Amino acid sequence: MSLLFIDFLKIGISDILDIVSVALLLYVLYRLIRGTVALNIFVGLLMIYVMWKMVVLLQMEMLSEILGQFISVGIIALVIVFQPEIRQFLLFIGSKNPLKKSNISLWKEKTKYSNIPQINIIIEACMRMSSTLTGALIVLTKENNLEEHIQWGELINARTSRDLIETIFFKNSPLHDGALIISNKTMVAARCILPVSQRENIPSDMGLRHRSAIGVTEQTDCVAIIVSEQTGHISYCVEGNVTRNVKPEELKAFLEKVYLRH
Repeated sequence: MSLLFIDFLKIGISDILDIVSVALLLYVLYRLIRGTVALNIFVGLLMIYVMWKMVVLLQMEMLSEILGQFISVGIIALVIVFQPEIRQFLLFIGSKNPLKKSNISLWKEKTKYSNIPQINIIIEACMRMSSTLTGALIVLTKENNLEEHIQWGELINARTSRDLIETIFFKNSPLHDGALIISNKTMVAARCILPVSQRENIPSDMGLRHRSAIGVTEQTDCVAIIVSEQTGHISYCVEGNVTRNVKPEELKAFLEKVYLRH
């Protein structure tokens, strides 16, 4: 018995490579789905699987049969539910330099404030657009970089600028429809189409910009800022909840709380 135990503890180079490969794969998958609704779905499916194993262990045949049938079609369900994430993963694997593309670094620690947007510049632009009744929808990313929405917009990749934000949302600009997505300190894309919330309890005076802000923040961890074209009121939305008609100092305090709370 002791010899078998010692033999079991032997770890070769292939075992180490296997462990590292699995860990790297799980890390990449986590980076693809973190901050999205897909992460919650994955946790839910994992809980159902654990529940099924417990039911089987307790010999609860009827419930075990029901959960077993659900698990048996789990692969098909995963393909359907995680189709965007699977597509991103395949694109990641097929890229020329996947490690560089995903910014994976096992030794270099990220700077503490690397994901902080230019808060003052964004607020100044919102104040000026509010005074001229210029409608705007600005989305600030966090963990989720919103690639699935960026790819359908107009790529900008420019430094965050007050004048450029105002130019984008100028009513005669071809880019004023849709959302502007800002990641870190970069204006990544404009005229991005966002998912519209299907909730029935949204007030009727909220237009498409507000509904899009609710929709994208329901599905991801981003923050959306809305400037009303009718009233000039500034609002922000997070986790599907809209705070309306906020003052610039209130918006600044909220953004600093979200991005500087580390």
